[in-house]
Amino acid sequence: MLPAAKPLTVGPTASLVRPDASLALSFERVYDECFAMVWRGLSRLGVPAAQVDDATQDVFLKVHCHLGGFEGRSSVRSWVFGIAVNVAREHRRRVRRDPELLPQLPDVEGGGDPFQAVASHEALRLLDHLLDTLDHDRRAVLVLADWEEMTVPEIAAALDVNVNTAYSRLRAARADFDAA
Repeated sequence: MLPAAKPLTVGPTASLVRPDASLALSFERVYDECFAMVWRGLSRLGVPAAQVDDATQDVFLKVHCHLGGFEGRSSVRSWVFGIAVNVAREHRRRVRRDPELLPQLPDVEGGGDPFQAVASHEALRLLDHLLDTLDHDRRAVLVLADWEEMTVPEIAAALDVNVNTAYSRLRAARADFDAA
């Protein structure tokens, strides 16, 4: 299990939420502080479990390439998650084209309880199925709000949409999810 997301900070008091232009962002700091959020987010955005590690690597390759061009118009978290949303979309398309990439039932290692392993797998499969019923835009907003606990303005920045659009998508996503 991955550690919970921790606050983004640079130095003892500076914040990556809206970094000061005088602070140079280090890739290592962004990676360390955003890795868990990206990994969790990709798995909730429909990237098959077998592909989450590769997708996470793809996200951070893009972050590394474009970090110098980060303008600070949103938080670093929002910017990185926006990249993750696009990478998740690319990986889901790949799975549709190549069915061999679909996830398989995990093996039980170390003599663990096979019934618990299957129950956990089924619960995650049901959650993924319910999330799959949502269109991509609503799914992304729901994952960011309910699993990553981002504010709606942060979500709007990450997805490059109007704040009112983000609120509307979140309301609709929650209604659709509850109905499913």
